[in-house]
Formats: sequence, structure tokens, C-alpha cells
Amino acid sequence: MKSNVFVTICVAMGITLSGSVFAQSASVNAIKIENAYTRSTVPGQMAAGGFMKIENKGSNADQLLSASSPVASEVQLHEMAMEGNVMKMRQVKDIAVPAGGAVELKPGGMHLMFMNIKAPLAAGETVPLKLKFAKAGEVEVKLPVNAMGAHGGAMKH
Repeated sequence: MKSNVFVTICVAMGITLSGSVFAQSASVNAIKIENAYTRSTVPGQMAAGGFMKIENKGSNADQLLSASSPVASEVQLHEMAMEGNVMKMRQVKDIAVPAGGAVELKPGGMHLMFMNIKAPLAAGETVPLKLKFAKAGEVEVKLPVNAMGAHGGAMKH
């Protein structure tokens, strides 16, 4: 009986530890990027989302101004918002990061869009990403590519 409990605990810890392999963290000045990831794509898919938590440990608000990656011709800042009874996605010029606060880039909300992907993104790979902030400057992060169904399936655009 004790060995079954031990095996169960080890399996649970392994799942928890393996989950942490699939997210990336980085920081620059007061800005900390946590749990960054993207999802795998299929051949012919031209866009993919980028997700993360951006925390501002400073006393001044900041803005994410732009993003770039060699895997796509452009990386756009996007938000999902209700217009009437329809959820619509639109590009935004920046994403505010409040002083002493955080913003979540997640499916169905604010997120990054890798546009005109040059090759399919495969689960297990990493995608280099450069984020440019108004005050903190630039931070580079490597986004793990998670399997398509890992966080709610593929985004449709």
C-alpha cells in the first residue's frame, strides 16, 4: 500500500515538473516575463498565438510596444473584445503594464500573434522572441512550443 502512494506521489510530481519545462521566464529591469509559450501549428497555418504573464515590479507603468521573432514576418499585439454579441480580434498599438501589477497575455484576451509563419512550429521546439517595452527596453525570451491541445487548442483567425 505504501509503495502505491509513493508511486502516485512520484507520478504527480513528475507531471508537475514536466509542466514547468513547457514555459519560459525572463526579465529586464522591473519587467518579468513568466509562463511564456506558443502552440504547435500545422503545415499551411500562417499564424500562431503567443502567451505569457508580464509582471511590472517597478513603481512606474510601462507599455509593451512591439515584438519580433525570426519565425514570423511580423509579430502583432492583439486583443479579443466583444463587439455586440460577437467576439472579435484586433491589433493594438501597445499593451499597458501597470506599475506594481501584471497583465496576462492569454487565449481569448490580450495576446501576441505570429503572422506569416515561415515554417510550422513543432511541439518541443523553442521560438526566440524579442519584446520591446517603452521604459524597460528589450527582453529576449524563448517560447516553448506546446502541443496544439495543451492549453485549449489552436487559435482560429
